[in-house]
Amino acid sequence: MLPDRTPKRGGRWRDHREVIDAIAFKFQTGTQWVHLPEKYGNWRGVYNRLRMWALDGTWERVLTALMAQADVDEDLTWAVSVDATIVRAHQHAADPARKKGAPAGEPADHAIGRSRGGLSTKIHLAADARCRRLAFVLTAGQAGDAPAFTDVMARLRVPRRRGRPRTRTDVVLADKAYSSRAIHDRLRKRGIRTVIPIPADQRGHRLRRGSQGGRRRLSTVRPTSRATPSSGASTASSSGENSPPATRRPQPST
Repeated sequence: MLPDRTPKRGGRWRDHREVIDAIAFKFQTGTQWVHLPEKYGNWRGVYNRLRMWALDGTWERVLTALMAQADVDEDLTWAVSVDATIVRAHQHAADPARKKGAPAGEPADHAIGRSRGGLSTKIHLAADARCRRLAFVLTAGQAGDAPAFTDVMARLRVPRRRGRPRTRTDVVLADKAYSSRAIHDRLRKRGIRTVIPIPADQRGHRLRRGSQGGRRRLSTVRPTSRATPSSGASTASSSGENSPPATRRPQPST
């Protein structure tokens, strides 16, 4: 899955495992590239390898192969969770030179927008029960969660040895931001169960609408199949039948 260590020009590359360990160390610790330990070699070679494999699709092919192998081993659960998070953009992201145009496959706005925290990017992610990434979409930081749900689910494709890739999950779990009617209808048509809570205002609105497009209002009256003596007596007493006439207490004379 990884490229050949002997490039067309120049010397032989370092071992891929060492480079991957260096990349994992960098993102696990949050350290700067220039502060990588000496055992990983020159930090520029590690960074260039990371960027090169991102541009040519190597990382995407590796992750797709790992997901396919997990599906073959029945280790991949199809209870998918969908959520989004915001990350701050680097100060160099505001470089006017980036306004010339986006590379192929990159959004026109470079997935950078302005939110309350300044320049930011929102990551819309779909993961399995073991928090393994299945699909993701990048948008500007001010974008909503629900509008990107369709794009995230459309990118969920797990190849199989026979037949077409699997694109349908068993269950979708999400928070209240994804409780729109369009999302529920789309998943219901595909036969996908949903575990998405409904906000209190939407629940109250549906109950108020009743039969006018919302959920049917439940009746509080419980019909009985037959009357019992106790119920008949209580009904008669409540309706006034067979009850003595009301009497008024005489007022004392003055």
